[in-house]
Amino acid sequence: MSADFSNKGIKTKAIHGGENHDTANQSSAPDLVMSSTFRVDREVSFSANKLDADAPYVYTRWANPTTDQLEEKLAILEQGEACIAFASGMAATTGVLLGHLSKGDHLIICDTNYPGTAEVARQTLPRFDIDVTAVHTSDPANVSNALRNETRMIWLETPSNPLLNIADIAAIAKIARNHGALLVVDSTFATPIATRPLELGADLVVHSLTKYIGGHGDAMGGSVCGARELLDPLRTEALSHFGGVMSPFNAWLIMRGMATLPIRMREHATNAMTVAQYLENHPRVETVIYPGLKSHPQHELAVKQMDSFSGMLSFRVANNKDVASRMMSEFEIIHYAVSLGHHRSLMYLLQTDDLAETSFGLEGAELEKYRAVAGDGLFRFSVGLEDPDDICADLERVL
Repeated sequence: MSADFSNKGIKTKAIHGGENHDTANQSSAPDLVMSSTFRVDREVSFSANKLDADAPYVYTRWANPTTDQLEEKLAILEQGEACIAFASGMAATTGVLLGHLSKGDHLIICDTNYPGTAEVARQTLPRFDIDVTAVHTSDPANVSNALRNETRMIWLETPSNPLLNIADIAAIAKIARNHGALLVVDSTFATPIATRPLELGADLVVHSLTKYIGGHGDAMGGSVCGARELLDPLRTEALSHFGGVMSPFNAWLIMRGMATLPIRMREHATNAMTVAQYLENHPRVETVIYPGLKSHPQHELAVKQMDSFSGMLSFRVANNKDVASRMMSEFEIIHYAVSLGHHRSLMYLLQTDDLAETSFGLEGAELEKYRAVAGDGLFRFSVGLEDPDDICADLERVL
């Protein structure tokens, strides 16, 4: 076990939290243990179902020293009792959904969120007779009105992908608690530097570690943090049995990235504000969505709930396919690529018809509400750590 860093500052936690230096070589950096199996010196069950907290390391699909340090560091940053690391954000997401929902249960989820999560909710869960209701979670009343006797879980994503909607975690946590439902928050865009959902009443917080927390675009991972009693069943079923186990090498890379997470997020937010203001004043830009702008519809809630506004923004222009084509060939600094949260700037066009059909299942009035904001498509922009003047010059080149 590492020293207790729970009362230290966020930068100290990010660097030192969870790291165990009680090793034979006294290394300063965390050890990378790539072994898939371990010698044991006492009888241990061959089933992960019978492993307890005092069990030795047996097999990396069950536990690994390097991954354990990452999990403890994440739990410290999120102010949670425990954490489980997964091979990807989607492995963490499906682990929570399938690990805590059963036949006949009801899930309330935000109507627009990360497409992978939206597709699992719409296409996979119903096959297991789990009913799903998608609502606009920026208004807690919509969540309350969607409750049923069978509602077992409420799933938020704040800020959401790609509309950057903000959900009032504390208000919805009260609704969930009064109903006896679990509140799960995907906080990938915010990171624990900006928002700590567990402190606001959430039961579980999910991250794609591939994004900001890893921060360098070279390691995939996911995590779930929260109360130990909610995570212990997931460690056996969702991790060991479903098999979405993180490579220890990825755990080591993500820990290395986490050391600079507070500093990186400060710069991401500063750059994003500069770029958002530039875009808001650009004559070809129709809409800019960034929680740090006063024009954002939930700006006051973002100020209340977030310590910073992160580095994600979306914007809309006319003739977006032509602009996207120019981006692919003319960008010098920004990469036209999917994903987000890396040290380099990333841009991608999310077309409305494509998302509405394949991910969100929006139609009729709901589709028109989405289109009123997104038009025919939004450019989702993960603003990187380059000089902001260079980022804006790259945008000027293609707009």
